[in-house]
Amino acid sequence: MKLTVRIQLMLMMFLMFFTWGSWYGQMGKYMFTTLNANGDQIGNAYATFSIASIIAPFFVGMIADRYFSAQKVMGVLNLLGAGILYFLIQNQSADDFFWYILAYTLTFAPNLALSSSIAMNQMKDPGKEFPVIRVLGTIAWIVVTNIIGFYEVGDKVTIFQIAMFTSLAWAVFAFTLPNTPPKATGNATVGQILGTDAFVLFKDRSFLIFFLSSVLVCIPLAFYYAHGNLSLTESNMSNVENKMSLGQVSEVGFMLLIPFALQKFGIKKMLIVGLIAWITRFICFGYGDGISSEWVLYIAILLHGVCYDFFFVTGQIYTDNKAGEKIKNSAQGLITFATYGVGMGIGSYLSGKVLTKYTTVLNGVTKHDWSGVWMVPAYIAAGVLILFILFFKDNTRNSAK
Repeated sequence: MKLTVRIQLMLMMFLMFFTWGSWYGQMGKYMFTTLNANGDQIGNAYATFSIASIIAPFFVGMIADRYFSAQKVMGVLNLLGAGILYFLIQNQSADDFFWYILAYTLTFAPNLALSSSIAMNQMKDPGKEFPVIRVLGTIAWIVVTNIIGFYEVGDKVTIFQIAMFTSLAWAVFAFTLPNTPPKATGNATVGQILGTDAFVLFKDRSFLIFFLSSVLVCIPLAFYYAHGNLSLTESNMSNVENKMSLGQVSEVGFMLLIPFALQKFGIKKMLIVGLIAWITRFICFGYGDGISSEWVLYIAILLHGVCYDFFFVTGQIYTDNKAGEKIKNSAQGLITFATYGVGMGIGSYLSGKVLTKYTTVLNGVTKHDWSGVWMVPAYIAAGVLILFILFFKDNTRNSAK
């Protein structure tokens, strides 16, 4: 791959995750502080990304992959996204916010697949080349959250203003990316889009348990994205965005450990460690305090790398090996649809209900019982852990091909 192309692809990833990171983790705090939103409204707003993630494969698979060049679709989507964000910024209603953010996520979600398509199309060996390109996305997330934390604008409409301007820059830049013409021909079936060809894998009990566990563990994951920032802020932690970015730093570090851990411990033990980390971090979120026990909150933040990499990334490797070449794409598509679509959708909705349940208003002051909120995802993760230990039998070592 030419150096100029590599730089283009890195910048594409940087702009995409810079835009995403500018608002996603902070949206719940913004809605509560600026729009006076309740738990249900916050949960519903986060659920829009899951709705968009369910719709996006149909859009990419049935339209973008067959009729238009990927980079042009990306450019148009981000122009539309910037326009929607302009109107979202003017909005002052928590109820109306749902429709604006739904419209915006519908333009954003397809970019995740489009960016991979554009990048992979330029690579001779994606296994070696893609991680170097993709890591710029994690770096971008770290950069933007630190900017937001430094200027203390995580609860202000500024987070969406940043997203609007970077969407415009990203849109213009997208049209300069290497041409990625449509390759698919004919009509795509719903089954192909959803990856139902991979249903044959459910004959393997261990894969079925892994699949169910992946869906269920995305429910606690949704709690983290929806309430992590607000929870840490109300737990008296300062510069929350800056400190939360340590989770992405941890993610990069543990990503590098995966090949060694797979060789030494195998799939099952790594997935179990990931689940134990989920339980631990939610307990830490619930009982840590930024004044008397801030170190407990740091543990919760830094565990993000173990939680995400040892379960989700390791799970992708496990799926890849179980599926084989013929249904590899269908299997990964099925997992993505079920987790980020169904699992995260349920989790976002439930997180709003739980926050409302543990919210009290006294003398006009709203209080959240965070220990009560965080124990719900902790119990769910514990249930998944028990299910996994009892019924998942595959302990393959060195699962990387």
